[in-house]
Amino acid sequence: MQQSKKTLIIGATHNPSRYAYIATEMLLDYKHEVVLYGIKKGSVLEIPILNDWPSEEEIDTITMYVNPLIQEAMYLDILALKPSRIIFNPGTENKKLADLALSQNIATQNECTLVLLRTNQY
Repeated sequence: MQQSKKTLIIGATHNPSRYAYIATEMLLDYKHEVVLYGIKKGSVLEIPILNDWPSEEEIDTITMYVNPLIQEAMYLDILALKPSRIIFNPGTENKKLADLALSQNIATQNECTLVLLRTNQY
């Protein structure tokens, strides 16, 4: 079994048909701790969706579920968390943020969190 990686899901939602919700469920199934950040109030499996930036958290992985235009306002906050990596799920790819992350030794992946989990590459 792989080591648990505390994961921040940016774009979290309580809508079970959205990939961010499915990723939350799957990360929990694979025994990863999750921190949820989104614009809508609510929770997923009793985990609250934070509407304020989780600046005090120690995050291993950030997985993106918002488009690059929305990401722009978060660049400094994302980098300040100093995660080990940022996963850009399909449709969230962002070369500018990826370049900024790489300049601070933060790995980036243009991958699908769900596929990474299912193939034991998370």
